[in-house]
Amino acid sequence: MLNQAVSRSLEQLSKIKRLSKRLYEILTQKGVRYALARTFRKLYFKLEPQALPSQGAPEVVHPVADYHVWLGQRFPRSWDLQQMAEAVKAFRKTPLISIIMPVYNTPEKFLRDAIESVLNQAYPYWELCIADDASTIPYIKPILEEYAAADNRIKLLFRTENGHISAASNSALSLATGEFVALLDHDDMITSDALYHVAVMLNVHPEADMIYSDEDKMDAQGNRQDPFFKPDWCPDSFLSRMYTCHLGVYRRSLIEEIGGFRLGYEGSQDYDLVLRLTEKTSHIFHIPKILYHWRIHSKSTASELANKNYATTAAFKSLSEALERRREPGKLIPTEGGHWIVRYHIQNYDLVTVIIPTKNLGNILNTCLTSIFANTTYPNYEVLVIDNGSTEPETLDILSQWQAKEPERFRCEPLDIPFNFSKINNYAVKQAKGKYILLLNNDTKVLKPDWMTAMVEQAQRPSVGAVGALLLYPDDTIQHAGVVIGLGGVAGHSHKQFPADSPGYFYQIQTVNNYSAVTAACLMCRREVFEEVGGLEEDLQIAFNDVDFCLKIAAKGYRNIYLPHVVLYHYESKSRGYEDTPEKIARFAKEIDYMKTKWKDWTEHDPCYSPNLTRDREDYSIGY
Repeated sequence: MLNQAVSRSLEQLSKIKRLSKRLYEILTQKGVRYALARTFRKLYFKLEPQALPSQGAPEVVHPVADYHVWLGQRFPRSWDLQQMAEAVKAFRKTPLISIIMPVYNTPEKFLRDAIESVLNQAYPYWELCIADDASTIPYIKPILEEYAAADNRIKLLFRTENGHISAASNSALSLATGEFVALLDHDDMITSDALYHVAVMLNVHPEADMIYSDEDKMDAQGNRQDPFFKPDWCPDSFLSRMYTCHLGVYRRSLIEEIGGFRLGYEGSQDYDLVLRLTEKTSHIFHIPKILYHWRIHSKSTASELANKNYATTAAFKSLSEALERRREPGKLIPTEGGHWIVRYHIQNYDLVTVIIPTKNLGNILNTCLTSIFANTTYPNYEVLVIDNGSTEPETLDILSQWQAKEPERFRCEPLDIPFNFSKINNYAVKQAKGKYILLLNNDTKVLKPDWMTAMVEQAQRPSVGAVGALLLYPDDTIQHAGVVIGLGGVAGHSHKQFPADSPGYFYQIQTVNNYSAVTAACLMCRREVFEEVGGLEEDLQIAFNDVDFCLKIAAKGYRNIYLPHVVLYHYESKSRGYEDTPEKIARFAKEIDYMKTKWKDWTEHDPCYSPNLTRDREDYSIGY
């Protein structure tokens, strides 16, 4: 017993020494505020035993607790705001920002909070343009006049009849004289540093035509929650959901050029505005900071989408017209959360070559081939199997059977070389006849008949490079829903091990989204794109060759895309085993170094992923 007690004491002492060393490192590198925040977060989880993750499941995260810790590290203090105000004096550009705020029957506290949040700005060059939409509550007009009398930067217009938010927003817009326009709802708030950060962005990028920030929600008691940490501009993600939202800042001349807000699009008037505006410019920038508080109350969209179901109808109308304007005809499929999946009309059903490298394991390959030929409704495809030296009689027999069953659509080409995924696929593309190349692992199984059709819909678009799918483990948890660069050092799969029907981070799983990369376990692209980037890097024999390939595509200006409605099972790594030998581990380390050197900027900042989210896990939790 004594020995056990001594052992426990020594173990505790060792832990204390390690913690002390780590605390010293944090203090010297990141400061006292960061160290305290991390300490309180650790204490929170110690005091909440139910917060510990269960074995075999994704880590359970506590978004409210995590967010409060994150805020404790980053919210601006009065001293920070004073420094910002001083820094403004050295700005080369101090553009006037017109804040547009339509008002209608706003609760008094919310109205005052909204106006006060503008008055409290560290950046002084603003005007608040308020249009009251014929409010019927008596206190509205006196409150507005009170503030206007106290600060001449506040401009008022009182409409004589109620016209709803688009008309009221246009009325407020008519008061604006600023070079840029920011949108503020009458019951929301902007942070005190919001316009300062907008001005900083405009000094760094004077060409900016649109700027948007991260946002959170605030309840009636002032508690902040549900932070939305957004990616940089992702046009295809935007066609699936209006993610830029608040704080939105736009060049006024462009808003006037497109005719302002359109009547009849109420509830999605901002979405309609941005759809039209982004057809005029590509100078779109993201500030990865929480600059806007979206108010939660019984009648707000933030509280319940059903409160404004007309917004969904307006979004459908806006998106439908956008597809027509862009000459990309298609239909809109509603999905969870009031979002959309665009199914594009296929112009030409050109040949798709499905490329499957394989070696032995005939039953696994047979499952894959059966699922393709039995389930695929796309009318024009061939399957090209590259046999990387199979020796098992059963596998060779299965290959012969498929050649007999599908003589027009099935081919098998031998390539008996040491396994090199990149070299095998590059060889296969040279043998392929298709306009579209579909790289597919032999340990996959097609689950939806229109999978290939859906991928061609996107791959035919000139702006799109690689098209990826939702891949599931056999237990219906997620193996792949897009690749995030920088996770774990190089790259990781989005929402790995989440349930297949989970919405994900702000419906990320269930909507079409741009990613910097998708996995080559199921990847389609046009042959011309494959050849333009030089195919797969043959120095990357096993790992990261698909990530490298996608980044080469992105570097050429194409967009890579994930489709939630293309679903396959993936029996991962069955065909080549695991990275568990000294030789494989050394090769893997070399490939990691290759990626970190070549794609340093991307591993430090993936534009399709927020810098405020973790790089340690694949669950979209908050990073520190």
